[in-house]
Amino acid sequence: MPRLTQFLLRHKLAVVAAWLVVLVAGGAAAGVVPDRLSQEFSFPGEEGYEANLAILEAYGNGGPGNPLVPVVELPEGTTVDSPGTRDALERAFAGVAADPRLRVLAWPATTGDRRLVVDGGQTVYGLVWGPFQGPEGGDPALGETVAAGLRTALPPGTTVRVTGLDQLRATAAEEPADTGVLVETLAGFLGALLVLAFVFGSFLALVPLLIAAVAILTTFLAVLGLTGLVEVSFIVQFLVALIGLGVAVDYSLLVVTRWREELAAGHDREQAVHRAMATAGRAVVTSGGTVAVGLLALVLLPVPFLRSIGYAGLLIPLAATLATLTLLPVLLATVGPRLDWPAGRRARRLDPAGRGRAASRLWTGWAAGVARHRWLARHRWLATLAALAVLVPLGVAAFGLRLGEPPAAVLAQSGPAREALDTLERAGVGSGALTPIEVLVPAGTDRQAAADRLAGVAGVQLAAAPTGPAWQRDDSGLVSVLPAAETSGDEGEATVERVRDLAAAELPGARVGGSGALAIDATASLYGSFPLMLAVVAAVTFVLLARAFRSLLLAFKAILLNLLSIGAAYGVLVLVWQEGHGSEAIWGIPATGAIAMWVPLMAFAFLYGLSMDYEVFLLARMREEYDGTGSTQTAIVQGLGRVGRLVTCAALILFLSFASMAAIPELDVKIMATALGAGILIDATILRALLVPALVALLGRWNWWLPPW
Repeated sequence: MPRLTQFLLRHKLAVVAAWLVVLVAGGAAAGVVPDRLSQEFSFPGEEGYEANLAILEAYGNGGPGNPLVPVVELPEGTTVDSPGTRDALERAFAGVAADPRLRVLAWPATTGDRRLVVDGGQTVYGLVWGPFQGPEGGDPALGETVAAGLRTALPPGTTVRVTGLDQLRATAAEEPADTGVLVETLAGFLGALLVLAFVFGSFLALVPLLIAAVAILTTFLAVLGLTGLVEVSFIVQFLVALIGLGVAVDYSLLVVTRWREELAAGHDREQAVHRAMATAGRAVVTSGGTVAVGLLALVLLPVPFLRSIGYAGLLIPLAATLATLTLLPVLLATVGPRLDWPAGRRARRLDPAGRGRAASRLWTGWAAGVARHRWLARHRWLATLAALAVLVPLGVAAFGLRLGEPPAAVLAQSGPAREALDTLERAGVGSGALTPIEVLVPAGTDRQAAADRLAGVAGVQLAAAPTGPAWQRDDSGLVSVLPAAETSGDEGEATVERVRDLAAAELPGARVGGSGALAIDATASLYGSFPLMLAVVAAVTFVLLARAFRSLLLAFKAILLNLLSIGAAYGVLVLVWQEGHGSEAIWGIPATGAIAMWVPLMAFAFLYGLSMDYEVFLLARMREEYDGTGSTQTAIVQGLGRVGRLVTCAALILFLSFASMAAIPELDVKIMATALGAGILIDATILRALLVPALVALLGRWNWWLPPW
């Protein structure tokens, strides 16, 4: 580090010029990257994914896409057996089926199955599969087109409503239009500026934001290059902008704070830079490494879109670390003292130990209460118990985490789509009709016989094999199976598994698709090897931290507490979103009943590294103080006294970034932002302010144990 700093300070102009070039190129890249990001969520090799892919290739619709469910309510006193009604229904649904993009299951146009007629013959429902358009589902205008087409052919007084998961989601998501990444990032910048202005009380508050801007644009430039090699998920743009802001500000905040401390101790500007980089700079390197290691959990997954997020995520801490270690020293050595106005002169007071700006009185007093005074020794136990009283219940709640898509019941609570679903449910039709199971059978299979066998599977309310080119090709045919329960729930998943078992045993060559089959396989793909990946990530982190802290116990404790913090964040997800204790009050969204399968895994990958930042900041300073004094008590008091305020402010900045992310209309992005924000707050307060100093005080000299080898 000293050699690098010396080299940078000798070539200040070249360093600034190089970063200006990167800044301009990154600004251009930021405008291009969103158009090159992928909307795909693919799981190649998985049975459900491959079946859906085959269905889409052969028929152009269905597969992972859920259908529209038009619900026709005939006028009072009219049933399907009334004169002319059957013919009108046949013409209406046949008109919809005439569109070559669509595949229709409806009585009597494409099937004679009267189980699609309910409520004593007064209500008829059908299923319409349209072109699949990725994670956003089908064409949002298609539902109204189908409804309008049906109304024109049906008797006056007939009510036609269209429901379906896509329609219910669209109604539930009627929020202000997405303002894009730029507005959310600017909101995060404003929040960070307010916190930094409070911390520094001078124009130095602008320096971390400049480093963040450089790091973000550098990352976008690197992501642009990455899109030329692999498909990169659209989620990356939110992560780069907002997590990049938080990480870069955290790193530069640590270095600038230490530089001010050294400057106040009487060193000139360049000496202060050298000393700050030798201490805080090393902590930044370790922090950047732990964030990158946490993202190995995504890079090692056999899932392309998550692996791409892992690759792009790795670029965030690397760019932030690079900008902090190269550009920041030059800025501090040149314009730093001028920017440190008006608070800079007041900050240059020597504390009683002659070590620069005095430590925070609040944090020093708390640390002393935990560690120093014998008559307050019980406080370390009280602090430990208080922290566990929060963390353990949240960790227990995390065991109730359920992966999957939100059920229809928690989506829209009003509107035509909700009314149509209520009509079906009152007539005894389960909401599983919104998530049909698609069975692709080879040519030559008796599809009607297959449908009859599948209809007998427990949990199936209807199985049909309509005729016509929309349902048959030269080499395959389709059977539609309507489960009673949605396939996103436990009961519906069990039905999918039973359908798979029957197809494997009695329908040679059959392949089972649909959104439920895809979800089951995707969950197994994502989490099947997670324990092994966790072990690898923990082992690599342990080596990095043991070397940085020169202690086996501190490294082990850091990993253990990090996992405890992540478990607590999962508990918040369960309570706030899955069970709805806060989601409706804050966002107006009812309990989801489940969490999207990729959210906990991605939250782990980012929280593992981000939370470790504060552990590194705090313990690196404690280690430095212990090396200078040989006293664990002094290490706790000085370390927490000087870093506690910084960690709190850094966590607040990250939290504000995630709060900006939670303003994005995407429901899953809101949920992930909640996990990240809760994890950061819990980590910076409960763990770093209470549990870490208390445990260090309790363990005493064992904290610093390292075998001679």
